[in-house]
This record gives sequence, structure tokens and C-alpha cells, in this order.
Amino acid sequence: MASATMRVAAFTGGVKAPSARFRVRQYIAPLAREQVELVEFGPGLGSYPPPQQWKRPGWLLGSLAQRLPQLAAGWASDVTLLHREMISTLYTLEGLTHPPRVIDVDDAIHLFRNGWAAKRLANRADLVIVGNNWLAEAWRRWNRNVEVLPTAVDTSFYNLTALPERPCVGWIGSFGNLRYLERLAPALTMVARRFPHVVIAVCSEQRPRLDGLPVRFVPWSVAAEQEFFATLTIGLMPLDDGPWERGKCSYKMLQYMAAGRPCVVSPVGMNNDVLAQAECGFAATTQAEWVGAISQILDDRAAAEQLGAAGRALVHSQYSLSALAPRLVRLLRGVVRS
Repeated sequence: MASATMRVAAFTGGVKAPSARFRVRQYIAPLAREQVELVEFGPGLGSYPPPQQWKRPGWLLGSLAQRLPQLAAGWASDVTLLHREMISTLYTLEGLTHPPRVIDVDDAIHLFRNGWAAKRLANRADLVIVGNNWLAEAWRRWNRNVEVLPTAVDTSFYNLTALPERPCVGWIGSFGNLRYLERLAPALTMVARRFPHVVIAVCSEQRPRLDGLPVRFVPWSVAAEQEFFATLTIGLMPLDDGPWERGKCSYKMLQYMAAGRPCVVSPVGMNNDVLAQAECGFAATTQAEWVGAISQILDDRAAAEQLGAAGRALVHSQYSLSALAPRLVRLLRGVVRS
């Protein structure tokens, strides 16, 4: 006998919140095939306050007002899924949502305001879902019912193509994270000297500050993102080694791997866990290590193809949407039954 359809009200940061696309929105179709109806509610005014201080009180009141009819609609559901806070860094209307409640976290939001909002979210939750093991340890201080669910990659989105003839080292991400890439300028300069035909491809909302380097800038869009990965020889994920970075869920790294590309990454947080699972790329910390790792891959096309294939296989088996959607269904149904 088929399971009854379960209704989930998902409160997210809306269409402009990148993590909502991967942690919630891409699950709508696969969950529907498992008799789980997921409806997303997002703020029309955006998930983050405006930069001008004088606009913030009005933005806050307007955002909360927009949430009120959404809260009412959410009470028709069987379970509430809260992707992070409704208002960035604050605890506001979450306690008015329909229980049981599941909190989904893919960043170190517990670092804001000394964990004030995170602790209250955890105390209201029947289940906390986090994107990596480091986040799990942080949230278990406030709620023992914590499960790790990595951010899923829709492998069907990525076109598997041969490595390009012209070597291309690439980075993709939001403009707020460009600082990590820009700190690699000395290493990328050395790579460009060793490989005169190399291209540094960057897909983001704004251009990087990499003066003097052969940069190919690709303005971000979903369509551009899909084409971007096919142009790469290597994908980069540099990070600082701090608590905020340890909360990241290696999504850039997994995207490169899903496209069949080797990667060079900072050995921080979940990046270390993924590297330990397959020979899919290299870790680098110093500028010299970045130069060495990138050069080693560019020097050996056959080895690069092997690294890319191993990464693709790992993502398909452990991090793909098809592998993780059934786990999310079990977690959601388990909360309703308990």
C-alpha cells in the first residue's frame, strides 16, 4: 500500500539565497515522486538586510509582515522545514510555525550573536539537519537529535565532456568569497608562467581582482554555470582555516567532481573528509603547494582524467540528489511518526 502524501512547508531565504536552491528547491521534484509535497515559502524583500542602516527597521518589519500569511499557510502542512533563520542572524517567528519542526543548516550560523538565534532554533526543533560533521558537533550542544545530510548535487545537470585542449584553471562562487581566490594570485601567476597558454576562468557576480593574469570572466547564471564546468581542466576551492570556513559543505568541490574534473582545495573542514574518500584531487595550503598541485595535474592529462572519473563516481554514490533524496524523505517521515 502506497504511503500517504506528506506535506512539508519549507521556509527559506527565497530565490536569491543560493543554499536554498540546493538544500530545498532541488528536492521538490524527487520528493514528489516519494509522495512528499514540499512547498517553499520565501521573503519577497530578500533574506539579508539592506546595507544602509536607516533602511533596516523598515525592511525588518516588512519581512516579518510578509511571513505572517506564509505562517498561516504552513499550518496546513504535516511538518515545517526551516532552512536557517527566517531573518538573518535573528530568532523571530520560527516558534509560530507548525510542529514538528526540522531545522536545516549548511553554514556556521551558530557563530553569529554568540549562538543566540541558533540555540533558540535548536530548542524549538524536533530534528536538526546539518551539512557536515563539524556543524553536527556544534548543534548537538543544544539538540541531541542531529543528522548529517550533505548538500546534494544533481549529477544530471553536469555535462560530462573531455578535458579541454587549452588548460583552464577555474573557480566558481559568490562575490563574497572571491577574496579566497584573490589570495592565490601569487600561485596563479607562477602557474601562468609555467603554462603560457593557461586560462584562469572565474564564474561569479563580479570580476575578480587578479590583475595581470589571463582571466576569463563568466557572469554567473544557471545556464552559464552549466557550460562553465565543461570548460575547466581543474577546479579550485581555496579557503581560510577558521570556524566559518569549517562550517562550509564543500559544495564547489563536489560540483567540480560531478563534472568529472579534478580539484585542488584547501584541507579545511569537510574538504578533508571528501579527499579521504577518493583520489579526486589534491590538498594545498601554501602558495608553493598550490603551484605544485595545479602543475602536477596540468602536466599529466591521463592522471587528470583518472582523478576526475574517481570524483564523479564518488559524487554519484554518496552526494548525488538521487542518493540523498531518499534519506531526506526518511528523516522527514520519521519526525512526523515520532
